Amino acid sequence: MREDAGDDDEDDLSPALKLPPGSKNYITPAGYARLVAEQEELIKRERPRIVEVVAWAASNGDRSENGDYLYGKKRLREIDRRIRFLSKRIDNAQVVDPTLQGDNDQIFFGATVTLCWDGSETQTYSIVGIDEADAARGRISWISPLARALIKSREGDSLRFQTPAGVREIDILEVVYQALD
Repeated sequence: MREDAGDDDEDDLSPALKLPPGSKNYITPAGYARLVAEQEELIKRERPRIVEVVAWAASNGDRSENGDYLYGKKRLREIDRRIRFLSKRIDNAQVVDPTLQGDNDQIFFGATVTLCWDGSETQTYSIVGIDEADAARGRISWISPLARALIKSREGDSLRFQTPAGVREIDILEVVYQALD
């Protein structure tokens, strides 16, 4: 029996990283390039390096108390699991280039939106794929509650959004489609 038998790469993900059933993995060109680069790094560099360490450690004899061997095998399982996960994400990817939207003032995947919260606080968010979300950089997943509330709205629209702190008013000040790094 395989050591990782029964592992489903999606089971351990937080709900924010799981794709809705039957949906595509929408992603920007830059996000797609990062996934492919990570997969190549694991396959071409990291995994062969760990295989070499495991082979060397195995040649040293008793494997039951050989830290290099035990850690190396564990790391190989982690790498293989990540490679499988990345392969699935890449295979299901639907690359959407925001720059092809032109002067659209309606919010869809890839939009960079400037909002005014409750008439005072202004913030800018880009709606990106779930593997690209990074709140610190203003990147929100297209499946996040805020993105779902914004989708199909237009520049100049106002809407009410339910937050844990209560209902907040959002004014959509600007919608642009630009290349994201």
